[in-house]
Amino acid sequence: MSTEQHQTAPAVGESRGRWRRWRRARPFTAAVLIALGGAEMLATLRAPLGVLLHIGPQGLAAYLVPTILVICGVLLITTPQQRVFYAVVSLVLGLVSWLTSNLGGFVVGMLLALIGGALAFAWTPDKDRPPTGAATKPASHEDEHAPEDGADTVLLPGMESPDPSPVERG
Repeated sequence: MSTEQHQTAPAVGESRGRWRRWRRARPFTAAVLIALGGAEMLATLRAPLGVLLHIGPQGLAAYLVPTILVICGVLLITTPQQRVFYAVVSLVLGLVSWLTSNLGGFVVGMLLALIGGALAFAWTPDKDRPPTGAATKPASHEDEHAPEDGADTVLLPGMESPDPSPVERG
């Protein structure tokens, strides 16, 4: 029985690693917050309360703004390359929801949409991380100043290497 558990453990860890890589390759938390904000606004519009706040034009705009917020959340997950556009749309619609959707879903939905839009706007893909399985060669001091084979590198006066370190730049 212990051998069966031992054999399934790497599969669980591997799937967890794939999920983590997929999630980090997109503004996942921002998208979830935006979609939750839109869903909360939609829920407050359908709430069976005796007194609902009716500020601004009710009707199509009251349902359109939260629906577009939910769509922006889904699109942030599926197409993270367009994150700036979706973030700006989410921020603007989060502010517009104050007037159209019961004070932005009683403020909670508006805050979720604004925080998610700010997170989506600030998110950037991690380009510094090497791809998995790539072999990295440790740098030595001897190779640091030596030009690469076949590289036509012209050094400017006073430069010792093609890519000076931040300390050498001043």
